[in-house]
Amino acid sequence: MCAIVGIYGNNNAARLASVALFAMQHRGQEATGISSSCDGKIYTKKDSGLVSEVFTDEALQYLKGNMAIGHNRYSTAGSDSILDAQPVFAKYKLGEMSIVHNGNLINKEEVRNELIDKGAIFQTGMDTENLIHLIAKSSKDRLRDRIKEALNKTVGAYCFIVQSRSKQFVIRDRYGIRPLSLGKLKSGGYIVASETCAFDLVDADFIRDVNPGEMLIFSENNEKPESIQLFEPEYRPCAFEYVYFARPDSVIDGKNVYITRENMGKTLAKNDANKDLKVDMVVPVPDSGVPAALGYAAQSGVPFELGIIRNHYVGRTFIEPTQEMRNLKVRMKLSPMKSLIAGKSLLVIDDSIVRGTTSKRIVKMLKDAGAKEVHFRVASPEIKFPCYYGIDTPNQEELISFKMTKEEVCKYIEADSLEYLSIEDLRNSIGADRNYALESFDGDYFVTK
Repeated sequence: MCAIVGIYGNNNAARLASVALFAMQHRGQEATGISSSCDGKIYTKKDSGLVSEVFTDEALQYLKGNMAIGHNRYSTAGSDSILDAQPVFAKYKLGEMSIVHNGNLINKEEVRNELIDKGAIFQTGMDTENLIHLIAKSSKDRLRDRIKEALNKTVGAYCFIVQSRSKQFVIRDRYGIRPLSLGKLKSGGYIVASETCAFDLVDADFIRDVNPGEMLIFSENNEKPESIQLFEPEYRPCAFEYVYFARPDSVIDGKNVYITRENMGKTLAKNDANKDLKVDMVVPVPDSGVPAALGYAAQSGVPFELGIIRNHYVGRTFIEPTQEMRNLKVRMKLSPMKSLIAGKSLLVIDDSIVRGTTSKRIVKMLKDAGAKEVHFRVASPEIKFPCYYGIDTPNQEELISFKMTKEEVCKYIEADSLEYLSIEDLRNSIGADRNYALESFDGDYFVTK
């Protein structure tokens, strides 16, 4: 669930790209990178770490030119953060190119093995490198045609930005699984980014979402980006963007993420099987549980209280690559308000339960702080199936709701009660106007090879 950005037609392209990546740091914290183009040459800087650490003034001065692409890495495919950091740069017959990618290609191994059989040598474990080789091996005379040919062999969830020495090519898969939006910079030029929260920070006006199956081409020959519809749209935006990944102030598919999460909380309260339960306060698991908790409190009439305080200098736990790191981050990130919760019955709202280990630690932390009861509510359905489209749940055995019933999960996390949002209620909370991608909840793997 990485972040990508493209800036075209602005003399501060790399700096603006770094600011946009900073706004989308929540989508990936392992590594970050930017490629810029200037005078027929592509310059690239990438490293493990956060945006603020990697893109110093010295690094940004190196990244010259009026166009740039950038990436924040959250690993779903591949392993080593430095080797697999993006953008991926290559020299080939038509010159130089650099690529960033958000998503996951489900036919990665099949295509990679075929390329290896034909002599290709891979430097990384990323599925993104498949596209590099497919483009380089094409016999087409124009890069746009090589990209089209390569995409015909590419299956899965993807948003790509391909940068040559003078152009940018922006592509979104036919299902529109991952978000991608187009904006106009007030200082000149265009921006394309995974989330609209990046537009606010760089002072850009939202134009529209990139359409599913569309390719936008930015070039100095055209005042506006050229649009080519490569594939017939079969729109299935990812529901998990609204549940967890996107920043609350982003707008995805015309829907404000904060409002949809608040709706989830209200619906959870309306349909709570234990709605007559007597509790003293609604407590969110910060930060992603806050809007849903506010919605639940408003609907139920139970007071909302910040019974858990988050240390904002610690990153997100779910997107950490190992369980050991996730456990450490939970302890470092969350602290109970003992004077507020001691002796009280709490109704705790979180956005989801994936592996169950974080929820178990939160319940224990609150009870150790003196809470009399901890009733756990989840503003999404039970996650029973792995996602192959860009969320780090590749192994079904890691998913607690696959292995356990709701009652068994409740006992495992040591909560006094546990309720989830139903799949139908999630659909209604986001909006019934779309057929959302819900594979983590219903096992409908609609993208096939």
